[in-house]
Amino acid sequence: MTQHIVKINSIKLITHDVLQIVTEKPQKHTFTPGQATEISINKSGWKDEKRPFTFTCLPNSDYLEFTIKTYPSRKGVTNELLQLKKNDMLILHEVFGAITYKGEGVFIAGGAGVTPFICIFRYLQSKNATGNNKLIFANKTKGDIILAHEFNKLLGRNFINILSDEKVDGYAHGQITEGFLKVHISDYTKNVYICGPPPMMDEIEKQLDNLKIDEKLIIKEVF
Repeated sequence: MTQHIVKINSIKLITHDVLQIVTEKPQKHTFTPGQATEISINKSGWKDEKRPFTFTCLPNSDYLEFTIKTYPSRKGVTNELLQLKKNDMLILHEVFGAITYKGEGVFIAGGAGVTPFICIFRYLQSKNATGNNKLIFANKTKGDIILAHEFNKLLGRNFINILSDEKVDGYAHGQITEGFLKVHISDYTKNVYICGPPPMMDEIEKQLDNLKIDEKLIIKEVF
């Protein structure tokens, strides 16, 4: 099992409960946009508590970045991450992940399930290849939307938000439904990328099946 101990270069909240952590990058460390690694904290009692987090920097960056939703009330790893500061150490483990970019399509994310897509969209932008990709992003409230400004800039009208717990002008309200997907998926021969909580994933897969979208076009990662 490969392990790398890395120093935190910067750590900050980018929403009320989402941390952005930037670390050193081990030599020859590689990953594909959309992939993740298991991380533990290099601190007594936490070294074996591994959790999966997605790389959100570009593969050729000279640092690593992780965008992490935190759950302070659970008193687990993400709460412990909130206590860390610059120069503290993390342990990186194996790199893995099922989501990789396979061509233009619609990306559907629930909450922190958007993290694999951050790197993919940044990579596409770096190649001037954002094309007509769309992102449908489901959150509870406007304040939960991760990197809203960046996605707006990247995707413009192809950045589609839906909020379940809050009604806000200019944002769809409720859950993602078959009807909602019908409105926003114009080509049933293109890829559909989905990542989010398991119940949401199951529901969306049923809806895509009802829309007769070939399961070979569905690229997914359970977050």
